[in-house]
Amino acid sequence: MEPPRRSPSPSSSQPSSSRNPPCERLNYVGIEAVLDQLKIKAMKMGFEFNVMVVGQSGLGKSTMVNTLFKMWKPTPPGPVEPTPQTLQLHSVNHVIEENGVKLKLTLIDTPGFGDQINNDKCWEPILAYINEQYERYLQEEILITRKRHISDTRVHCCVYFVPPTGHCLRPLDIEFLKRLCQTVNVVPVIARADSLTMEEREAFRRRIQQDLKTHCIDVYPQQCFDEDINDRILNSKIRERIPFAVVGADGEYLVNGKCVLGRKTKCGIIEVSCLAVENMAHCEFLLLRELLICSHLQDLKDITHNVHYENYRVYRLNNSHLLPPGPGWVNLAPTPPATPGPSKVCRRQTHNNSTEEY
Repeated sequence: MEPPRRSPSPSSSQPSSSRNPPCERLNYVGIEAVLDQLKIKAMKMGFEFNVMVVGQSGLGKSTMVNTLFKMWKPTPPGPVEPTPQTLQLHSVNHVIEENGVKLKLTLIDTPGFGDQINNDKCWEPILAYINEQYERYLQEEILITRKRHISDTRVHCCVYFVPPTGHCLRPLDIEFLKRLCQTVNVVPVIARADSLTMEEREAFRRRIQQDLKTHCIDVYPQQCFDEDINDRILNSKIRERIPFAVVGADGEYLVNGKCVLGRKTKCGIIEVSCLAVENMAHCEFLLLRELLICSHLQDLKDITHNVHYENYRVYRLNNSHLLPPGPGWVNLAPTPPATPGPSKVCRRQTHNNSTEEY
């Protein structure tokens, strides 16, 4: 005997309700929720980003780094003391939080490059430091019992400061950039661009671009790593403006009722003007900050891990001898020279988790 059928209630006769979703949502799986999961996890863990600045003394490397991440100290009353000169390579860690997003930032400041009388192989300490960070990560990675999270001290980006000579790249710059681009992502900038007129700046930029092309120096963003048409369009616009003409700031100033980043320069005895570094008519600081932080930060880290570190790892393991058995640190072959050999393997992980070789 069949149970008595209940008459439909008024609520059930409605076309849709919270309990009965419409038919078009029957095929909904919820895959898009993965993005929320990744966001929550990333917000908890935070991000790591390591930046190195390289260039000769007096180009404002430390000032530019402070301007990028707004980490300058308040100016005390009285005469302004000049920024102390960097005498040795050192790194400083900062934790920056903005709208709930934490960034563990490591800034590697280098002493003046090419200041000595004999500049033969003066790039070796800088390249040795970059490879040393790769070695530390490799040693942690090949442990039998690895940490759940390996602290990443590898240099993700190197901002190379070109002196505003107005002519072309120096032979020293060319030799260093050839070696540096094989090891790390390099973003060249024209330092102290306010010392050049707009016409001189554009002419200087074109000469530098021609020097980079002539000597096969592949700075970031590398054209061979453009994954799709959107990346190609965006990166092509960036490559047209590299090297960026930048000016460092020493604080925030009120100009025409608007607070801007700027640097005061004395004109004569009393008159003081403010150079707004966020004004594209003055310099291209905004383009540099957009590249390093807003649009390409994760791509810089991906290329560092999948290309530059992978080259170093393959080179080290291919040249290592028998590995001693047992737990603990694995002693590989002696530390290689500052720059790996010319035969290098470039691998990069694609969206379908396959590996491509270049």
